[in-house]
Amino acid sequence: MKIFSLALVGSLLMAGPVTAQTRVAEEAFPEAWFEIFKLVPGKQEEFVRRLDQTDQVRAAGGLPPVQLFFHENGADFDVILFKPVAAEKPTPEQEARMAAKRKELAIPSGPAYFVDIREFIAEHTDSKTVGPVSAAQWLKRIDGWRASNPPRAKFK
Repeated sequence: MKIFSLALVGSLLMAGPVTAQTRVAEEAFPEAWFEIFKLVPGKQEEFVRRLDQTDQVRAAGGLPPVQLFFHENGADFDVILFKPVAAEKPTPEQEARMAAKRKELAIPSGPAYFVDIREFIAEHTDSKTVGPVSAAQWLKRIDGWRASNPPRAKFK
């Protein structure tokens, strides 16, 4: 995962009036995953130690650590992971360094990773999001869409 950044998306600007077919240039919103975990009682510390190993693998590839938020008060969860979606995939060199670190730490990969990590998880949900964005940025996007997409005729 790389630090997310705003990037401009290429556009198809056409001369003349704006129609539903016209694409307007718009900023690409950053994307992120939020993973919410309720852990098996007594497994919280070991789960976090596993995440630390994952961060060591990421660091070998020059990627930042996953951001963790620990339950203190309120809803029923133990930890939330915040994972910004990288604009670019890791290079083959980064992948090789991460694979070497994963092997050094004896961390399973692929399907074996998911079988291994499940011993710590009682419940898990995740959601892909856009953001962070401001209300003004989101409203600009929806207003632009509406200008290019007139409302449907109401049924009588």
